Amino acid sequence: MLRELYQVEVEKIVIEQPPEIKFGEYASPIAFELARKLRKAPRKIAEEIVAALEKVEGFAGFEVAGAGYINARLDRGAAVQAVAAGGEIEEFAEHLHSLVEHTSINPNKAAHVGHLRNAILGDTFVRLLRAAGQKVDVQNYIDNTGVQVADIVVGLMHLEGMSLESVKALMARLSARGERIDYYCWDLYARVSQWYEADEEEKHARRQVRLATLHEIERGGNEAAAVGEMVSTAVLRRHLETMLRLGIEYDLLPRESEILHLKFWDLAFEQLKSKGVLYFESEGKNKGCWVMRRAGSEAPVETDDPEAGPDEDAKVIVRSNGTVTYVGKDIAYHLWKFGLLGRDFAYRRFFAYAYHECWISAESGEAEHPHFGGAQAIYNVIDSRQSDPQANVIEALRGLGFAEQAAHYTHFSYEMVALTPRCALELGYDVPEEDRGRPYIEVSGRKGFGVKADDLIDQLVAATQKEVDERHPELDEAERRQIAKEIAVGALRYFMLKYTRNSVIAFDLRDALSFEGETGPYIQYAVVRTRSIFRKGETAADVALADVNSVDASPYLTGDEADEIWQVWLRAAKTSLLLEQCIQAAEPAYLARHAFQLAQDFSNFYRKHHILTEPDPARKTFLLATAAVTQRELIRALGWLGISAPEAM
Repeated sequence: MLRELYQVEVEKIVIEQPPEIKFGEYASPIAFELARKLRKAPRKIAEEIVAALEKVEGFAGFEVAGAGYINARLDRGAAVQAVAAGGEIEEFAEHLHSLVEHTSINPNKAAHVGHLRNAILGDTFVRLLRAAGQKVDVQNYIDNTGVQVADIVVGLMHLEGMSLESVKALMARLSARGERIDYYCWDLYARVSQWYEADEEEKHARRQVRLATLHEIERGGNEAAAVGEMVSTAVLRRHLETMLRLGIEYDLLPRESEILHLKFWDLAFEQLKSKGVLYFESEGKNKGCWVMRRAGSEAPVETDDPEAGPDEDAKVIVRSNGTVTYVGKDIAYHLWKFGLLGRDFAYRRFFAYAYHECWISAESGEAEHPHFGGAQAIYNVIDSRQSDPQANVIEALRGLGFAEQAAHYTHFSYEMVALTPRCALELGYDVPEEDRGRPYIEVSGRKGFGVKADDLIDQLVAATQKEVDERHPELDEAERRQIAKEIAVGALRYFMLKYTRNSVIAFDLRDALSFEGETGPYIQYAVVRTRSIFRKGETAADVALADVNSVDASPYLTGDEADEIWQVWLRAAKTSLLLEQCIQAAEPAYLARHAFQLAQDFSNFYRKHHILTEPDPARKTFLLATAAVTQRELIRALGWLGISAPEAM
C-alpha cells in the first residue's frame, strides 16, 4: 500500500503498543519516518495512510493520534474467538540441533543456592527451545580433575590421614548412618581451605601438597586419583538427586578426566597451530608459552622495530611448563561439541530418570549409546565472571575458520546469588550487626558460609507444608505433601527467573513464598482460582473455550469497564510471542514477568465479575471462557518455567 501511495520502499515498519489500551492495541510511527523522505507533515501522511486503508480482516479500524501516530484497533469479538481456538504453538525457531550446558558444579561438595540459579536458568531455556520445536541436548560438564577436587583429596589424605580403603570405609559409614558425602565434603572443603592459610611458615609447603595432588589426579593411575574419582562420582550423584527435586534432568555428563586421558587437547593443539591461532612466544612475560590474541585485539604484526615488544595481553593457552590452561581444554571441548574435533568419548549409563537415562563420558564404555556432540548451536550457562574465557573460545573458533559455529555460540551469562540479611539470620547464620542493614550478604563455599541447595529446598517445603496442612486438613497426607512441594519448587524457580540475568539476586525465603506480589505462589494461586470456578460450575476449561464460539462477545468488550476483561484476552494472546522473545534475547525473565502480569490481570477481572452468579447466559459463557483462557496460558507459561500448578493451595 505504501508503494502504491508514495512509490517508496520501507524495509521495516515499527509496531508499538500504545501506553493505554483505550488507544488501541497497536500503534505505528511510520508517518514520522516517511516525513523525512516525502517532505510532508507526519500527521498529514498518517491521515492519508488511514484513508487508504480499507477494511482489514481482524481489525475494527485505524485512526490518527497526536502528531502522526497511527493507532490500530482489533476486532475484539473476532480476536476472542481466534485466541480461544488457538492452543498449539507454531514452531518458529531455527530447526537447529542445540546443546545447552548448565549446572556444571565442581563435584567436591554439596550444591549451594548460587548453583541453583545456573541450573534453573539452563533448564528453563531448554524447555523454551523444546517448546519452539528445537532438538536439544542437555549437558552438565564435570570438572573432576580440577583444584577443588584436589582440595578434597588433600583433606582426606593429609588432614584426615586416610588411604583409599579408609575413604571407602568412611563412605560406607556415612551411608549406613543416612549421612551424605556431599555434606561431609562441604565442611572438609572449608577446613582444608583454612589449613592452607593457617600457618605462615607452612603455607608454601601446603600449597605444594595441593599442586602435587592436582598433578596426580590429572595423571591418573595412582591412589590420589582413585580417591578423587570415587568421592567426586559420589558427590556428582548427589548433585543429580538435588537437581531432580526441581525437575532438572540431563542427557550427558562429559568429564574433564576423559578430555585429558583421551587426548582431546592434542588434536585441538594441532589444529590451532596449523591455522596460526596459537603462536609460540619467545620473549616477554609469556616467554616459552603458546599464546593467542584476545578477542577484539589486533593480530600480531611482523616488524623490525626494536622498540616493538611482544603482545603482553595475549592469552596463555599452554604454559611454559607444558601444562594446558582451562581455556585450552575448553577450546578442545567445544570443538567436540560442534563435531569438529575428530574424536569422541566412550559412554556408559550413569543415572536413571523416569523417562530416559543420563549418560557419562568414559574412556571405554557401552557399544550402543545415543549420539552426543555435533551440535549446530551451543548455549553455555556460565556466570558473568567467565566472560573472558568464553570470549577466547569463540575467538579460537573464528581463528580456525569456523565462523558459523562461532556465531551460534552463546555465553548465557548471569550474576551471582546472595542472601538478604534477614534470610541469612533465618537460616541460622551469625550476621554481624553492622551487616544487617546491607542489601545482601555474599556467600562463600571456601569459608563455609552459604546455603546448601537441599537445605534451602527443605526449608521451603517445610514452611509451605505448615500452611497447606492448616488450609486443607480434609486432604490426605500424601496430597498435602505433594501440594507443598509444588508450591515450594514453584516459589524457588520463579524467584530465580523473575530477575534478568544481569541482576544480582538477594534471595529471601519469605519474599519467595509470599502469596502476594511477583512470586511463583501468586501465579499458581491464579490457576487454582480458575480450577475452583470450573469445579463449582460443573464444567471444564476446554468446554468453556469451545462454548464461547456460540456467543457474540463484542457487546461485552466495548466501553471502559470492558477494558479490564479485554486486557486478560490480549495478554493471554501474547504467550507464544513471549516464547519467541525469550529465545531471541536468551532471557527467561520476560516470560516470568508475562505470567505474573497475566495472573494480575485475571485477579483484577476476578474481583469485579461474579462469574458463576452471572444471570445472563451468554455473558456467563464469555466470562467462563475468560477464566479458561487464563488457565490455559498460565499453565503453559508456568510449564515452560518448570513450574507446575497444584490442584489446591
